[in-house]
Amino acid sequence: MKMIKPIVNISKILDRYQLVVCGLEGVISEGGVVLPEAKDALIKMKKFGMRLVLLTNSPLRVQVIVELLRNNGVPPLVFDNIISAGEILHYMFKYRQGDFATIGTTYYNLGQKDDAAIFSGLDYVPVDKLGKADFLFMGNAVSEEATIDQYMQILEFAASMNVPLVCAGNDTSSFVNGKICISAGAVAEQYAALGGRIITVGKPDPKILAYALEGMGDISLDKILLIGDNITTDIKGANLAKIDSVLISKGVHINYLGEGYIPDVAKTREMSNNYDAYPNYVISNLRW
Repeated sequence: MKMIKPIVNISKILDRYQLVVCGLEGVISEGGVVLPEAKDALIKMKKFGMRLVLLTNSPLRVQVIVELLRNNGVPPLVFDNIISAGEILHYMFKYRQGDFATIGTTYYNLGQKDDAAIFSGLDYVPVDKLGKADFLFMGNAVSEEATIDQYMQILEFAASMNVPLVCAGNDTSSFVNGKICISAGAVAEQYAALGGRIITVGKPDPKILAYALEGMGDISLDKILLIGDNITTDIKGANLAKIDSVLISKGVHINYLGEGYIPDVAKTREMSNNYDAYPNYVISNLRW
């Protein structure tokens, strides 16, 4: 079993690494607002000489993320690369390869309207009736209060019609404004259980991490560290890619791991055993 070490400051372990991959929500930001300690840590990591990559399962396009960072006082150039599930999906829809070659051009949006920016500049058309849709699309849940139950009727109808569901990200839940909310992955899981076909893009798929690291130079895997708040996507993805990882305990798993300044290692280990995903370190939140 991998040893999980609690840490209070990320600076204590950085001399072992050359590149850090960070998540967005639950790591750097909460509800679209960059956390002050995380901002400080990012800037100091850059000054320390660390290469930084932002990799998120968010449906947001990269330009929107850049503006979010800039509006919160984080210089976008602090990151050597920024990759989002939304940006990857945009190009998959654009070039229509693999699963997207025959998916069609009309979609029914199950999530927030803003997520449709993925289709900006492309010839895909939103429809207001499922019967007209070639596929379902899901980015963020329609609201912070959304539940799986409110999706069930349309999911059952879509599954009976063999309509595929495309999801930005695999996260089943997210930490937004102090609350745990459902995410696209939870809808995808339910749809798969109903027999529906799902197409998801994002962590823990190691191809996504490999894509994010393109152009970063020849850095050995033991010199790369991933920081995330979701054990099933971030930490599992790091394990699959064979790189070290840090779990943020005061993120999506806060209700289980607690709000302590010093993380609960016993509960972290128990959760890791349950999901077969093991971080090297656990920290309450990203701080220098």
